[in-house]
Amino acid sequence: MSVTAAAGFLAAGVACGLKSTGKKDLALVQNRGPLKNVASVFTSNRCKANPVLWSQQVMADGIADAIVLNSGGANCYTGARGFQTTHATAEAVAERLSISAGDVLVCSTGLIGEQLDLDKLKTGVWDAGLEILTGGATSAQAGLDAAHAIMTTDSVPKLSVRTVSALTVDGADYTIGGMAKGAGMLAPGLATMLVVITTDAVLSSAHLDAALRQATRVTFDRLDSDGCMSTNDTVTLMASGASGHEPTLDDFTAQLTALCQDLALQLQADAEGSSHDIAITVTGAVSEDEAVEVARAVSRSNLFKAAMFGNDPNWGRVLAAVGTTQATFDPYNVDVAFNGVKLCIAGEPGESRDLVDLSPRAVDVVIDIKAGPASATIWTNDLTHDYVHENSAYAS
Repeated sequence: MSVTAAAGFLAAGVACGLKSTGKKDLALVQNRGPLKNVASVFTSNRCKANPVLWSQQVMADGIADAIVLNSGGANCYTGARGFQTTHATAEAVAERLSISAGDVLVCSTGLIGEQLDLDKLKTGVWDAGLEILTGGATSAQAGLDAAHAIMTTDSVPKLSVRTVSALTVDGADYTIGGMAKGAGMLAPGLATMLVVITTDAVLSSAHLDAALRQATRVTFDRLDSDGCMSTNDTVTLMASGASGHEPTLDDFTAQLTALCQDLALQLQADAEGSSHDIAITVTGAVSEDEAVEVARAVSRSNLFKAAMFGNDPNWGRVLAAVGTTQATFDPYNVDVAFNGVKLCIAGEPGESRDLVDLSPRAVDVVIDIKAGPASATIWTNDLTHDYVHENSAYAS
């Protein structure tokens, strides 16, 4: 059910003509409360799209009634007119749902440098609002429609739900549901993704913010499919409080992290043109940050990624990437394993490459740098002909 699984939330996804394909391209999610608390994290790219600039202002008080999202155009580098389009979209939602425009988050995704058609956006808001106002917007289909409406090069919608039972927490059940889009530019700064997460737990905006930042730090921020950072990344967490249950911050953060991990791996599996899903785990690091640095260096090596596409367990390319980092380790005392086969032991040849089967989609690379107790995993993909073709023709 995605974003409609948690009590207090309504959603709709409609086609308003932003996409030439006629597919759904505008989603609307409303929080009916009683709480309207919200937290968001945004791209760390300095070049931010107009919806991000608008939504950062909305987030100032930690309150939001609704979020509207469109595919079919990023509304980035569109100047004052583009910002006005974002503002006007929020105003259209506010008028339709009888709320304040200052409490409407706006997200956009698609091609940079193209103006969005405001009339089409307003039509989409009107139609989506009608579905919310006239019933049916709490259904699983409504959540699925919303997830379809935010897709760009995605081949499938990404959905996840977790219901926390009273058997595992004191008090009552509560639910967390989420939808995500993203298939390219998956790099830290949250990936080229839009994510909306809803919960009926009772949580303050400050607690939502703390939980979301911890969850994204070890999930979405560890997804580095192609090393490119988007201008539009937004992950938003909304709480209605409709369950009446107030979980501990630690318990809620654990559940939220699990949901974000599920969505992140769905994004990885649908990465543009990929044929391998690669988990790069670094162990034996002095700190978690250094483990991330090493794993990310490998994930961004085009030589390594091309080898993965060719089913070649070329561990030398792994070590070459590890050596570009500032992490603490002895370059001649590193182990590298592909799918459980130790190909490099203490900086020397280990088991035979012939023992490694890279024909399955899932690949695990483990790098032990033997310098400390910390570890971290980065999720990436291979570099394929299909990826190059898809991104060479993106604007056509």
